[in-house]
Amino acid sequence: MKIINCILIIFALSVGVLPGICLAEEFSSFESLQINGYSPAPDQPYSDSSDILLPETAVIEPDNVNRDGALLFSDASDPQPAIEGEAKEEEEELEYIDEEEERIADPLEPLNRIFFYFNDKLYFLVIKPVALGYSFVLPENARIAIRNVFDNITTPIRIVNNLLQFKVESAGNELLRFGLNSTVGVLGLYDYAGKKIGIRMQDEDFGQTLGVWGVGPIFYINWPVLGPSSVRDTVGLAGDYFLDPVSYVTPALDSFAIRAGDKVNRASLSIGQYEEIKKDALDPYTAFRDIYYQYRKSKISR
Repeated sequence: MKIINCILIIFALSVGVLPGICLAEEFSSFESLQINGYSPAPDQPYSDSSDILLPETAVIEPDNVNRDGALLFSDASDPQPAIEGEAKEEEEELEYIDEEEERIADPLEPLNRIFFYFNDKLYFLVIKPVALGYSFVLPENARIAIRNVFDNITTPIRIVNNLLQFKVESAGNELLRFGLNSTVGVLGLYDYAGKKIGIRMQDEDFGQTLGVWGVGPIFYINWPVLGPSSVRDTVGLAGDYFLDPVSYVTPALDSFAIRAGDKVNRASLSIGQYEEIKKDALDPYTAFRDIYYQYRKSKISR
């Protein structure tokens, strides 16, 4: 039994990098490119095959091209206003990108990149093969049921953090969900409250609570094994540990083994999302960092 627990603990550490994978559920691949500053201005045409924007006063027609192939302007006046208009459009586009591009401070970037590379290799060499093998053995419906059980067990985290954010109604919904899913849903195996009544899970954690209280992320941290985080969310993770009933399972080895089972199960339901984000990013490290920041920011502001 202890050998099995040790193996599960190793798996738990391995799949800790999965927060980056789960972010794919919130952001599409095109949005990840927007974060990296490749979004066109709201009123500008966008083309995958060309970055050239022609001034609106220019019309490319046979009558607008001289014998030397030079473009003539349809406007009978001096073409200078058209050139100035193009320059103004480019300036507005740059201003739009600057306004949209808000990034988390990353003073540890050189070290974070090393950890990102380590986690990336860990995913492809360990996490993905293990999760694929697990999903081959256990059907998807069974894995979803296991995930529902762990979501039900961690209800105290969501209730307390909703109350700390003064979301009394959401805290009440979480309490109602727990009661229904623990009884009608057979110990949480089935999300009865969500599927039948429409009471969705109010996902709040202590990192979000600190954000609502006005605490900024401070700076970005890419933990080895654990993946994307920030100073604020690292503190939040520690706070949620004491609200998680699994933390009080003894001996500690069994507690880690239970968490391992949860992590491996969730990993099997997320395979492929990490690859989708990575393949669309010019710089995967920057993409995951910015997606993480925007994801956490959206959860705090909702």
